[in-house]
Amino acid sequence: MDDLLKLLEENARTPDETLAKYLGISPEDVRHKIKQFEEDRVILGHKSIVDDEKAGREVVKAVIEVKLIPERDGGFNKVAERIARYPQVVSCYLMSGAYDLLVTIKGSSLRDVASFVSEKLSTIEGVRGTATHFQLKTYKEQGVIHSKEQNGERLKISP
Repeated sequence: MDDLLKLLEENARTPDETLAKYLGISPEDVRHKIKQFEEDRVILGHKSIVDDEKAGREVVKAVIEVKLIPERDGGFNKVAERIARYPQVVSCYLMSGAYDLLVTIKGSSLRDVASFVSEKLSTIEGVRGTATHFQLKTYKEQGVIHSKEQNGERLKISP
């Protein structure tokens, strides 16, 4: 993997000048490579990881296992792309195993999430079943630990 991509994955807000020093190239070269990655859709976006609880947001997150009936000419792609377009959907992955898609959604309440699953997701042609799992607490998200034990602090060991 490109070293620039590794650095950007760790912290997308690292200044171009700092990235250039790490990589031994000019800041202009860094900007050019980033622009090219964006144009080639290697870099799909830049997002912050927000602790909703600390931000004072009431958010309900759920992971939904979705079983599909594959379409003759599109397999799972058409249905998966349709599901992925909903604004409530945070992520959507094709999986191997007992179900076909793993869909993560956010809503403002349990009722909001349940309504999305029962009225929108389950009614899509090709969806043959769902299983919803509500997230209760986040400990680590996209490589970032949410708990207090951060900044290199060692975990306490008890007998």
